[in-house]
Amino acid sequence: MDAPRIGSLTAVPALESPDLLAGPVARALADWAYAGEVGVVGIDPELADTAAMTQAYDVPLRASANCVVVSGRRDGVERVAACVVRADTRADVNTLVRKSLGVRKASFHAMERAVAESGMEYGGITPVGLPEGWRLFVDTACLEIEMVIVGSGVRRSKLLLPGHRLADLPGAEVLGGLGR
Repeated sequence: MDAPRIGSLTAVPALESPDLLAGPVARALADWAYAGEVGVVGIDPELADTAAMTQAYDVPLRASANCVVVSGRRDGVERVAACVVRADTRADVNTLVRKSLGVRKASFHAMERAVAESGMEYGGITPVGLPEGWRLFVDTACLEIEMVIVGSGVRRSKLLLPGHRLADLPGAEVLGGLGR
């Protein structure tokens, strides 16, 4: 793999740097057919939030994707989904996510629960290595990003991968209009 670059960041192969990944992310990559296309880059954890990271490392906002966790209930059963949208958009939680989950009301999963259940840090939650039973919704616009930067499960690094590979993540459901 050529070292992926974005802005002023140059990644190393993610599989060669498991110390820069949350445990669930490292385990998922070890079993993923396309892991060789994924790079990881260390960053200052104080700059992990999208706005700070894009500015500090000269990363175009449109190349960054955010992963938010949403949940709702139906018939007493909780339904959880991670939603991946371009960083310059917001997930359509009240309409598309709600309908896709089949719930009356969807809202952002409580931060403490998202962190505990995913095994990832707040601000680093990523679509790679999600818990069993969580659905994964990916906005079509993310697939068009040549090299997308997403969380790595920890605040001190980011993953770089071809945007179209988001559709190849286990259980990925591609939804047009997820990001608005």
